Amino acid sequence: MCCRFLLLEQHYRDILERLGIGAATEFLSRYNIAPGSAIPAVRVRLPARNPSPGRGPACEAVTLRWGLVPAWAKSDDGAALANARAESVADKPSFRDAFRARRCVIPASGFYEWEHRGRSKQPWLFQRRDEQPFGLAGLWESWRTPDGTTLETCSVITTEPNELMRPIHHRMPVMLTPEQFEPWLDPELTDLSQLAPLLRPASASAMTAVAVSTYVSSIRNEGPACLDPVTDGGNGTPQLSLGF
Repeated sequence: MCCRFLLLEQHYRDILERLGIGAATEFLSRYNIAPGSAIPAVRVRLPARNPSPGRGPACEAVTLRWGLVPAWAKSDDGAALANARAESVADKPSFRDAFRARRCVIPASGFYEWEHRGRSKQPWLFQRRDEQPFGLAGLWESWRTPDGTTLETCSVITTEPNELMRPIHHRMPVMLTPEQFEPWLDPELTDLSQLAPLLRPASASAMTAVAVSTYVSSIRNEGPACLDPVTDGGNGTPQLSLGF
């Protein structure tokens, strides 16, 4: 699963610029984003059909709560739906409608995963090797609360791990490159056969993995200290490689 990620302010603005989205609301860098949080996302502006000739549908930046609540749910507890499995996302009732019609890109600068070491857990930070932002493949949904207001929520899609992730965890988030943003958001693409190529694990050679301080393990902690690397007996910072 994907349970934490980080997003730097400049990376957020870089993604909005690439997608042709104008000035957004103020966003400050966040280093420890957890399920249940309000997070920034990009989606096609509704109504999405019949875009201007020669141009794709316009996109908008929105804030969604991380933890998808299906439209038919009786309560707003979406904690169990922070992630959606790529292998079943097109068929599972909680996600299939959103997969066809309500996909989103969740801007990210990196994500964390925890390695089990006996009774302890070592956090690892995964980023692109070129230090550029990427998008987490997401789904969003709208739910009507008992008092008549609308709650918009989202889920991050996960897939099988690549060679870099496999020593740490059996799942990883789907990482979209900037070139993949537009096809992922395209409302004309609705079949799994069209979208499946976008749901594959990212190339391990394009990623880095660095062991970071357990400071990030508490969702109460924020700030650049979440990125502090750990040292290994004076031998430097542990890093994963394809030969690890």
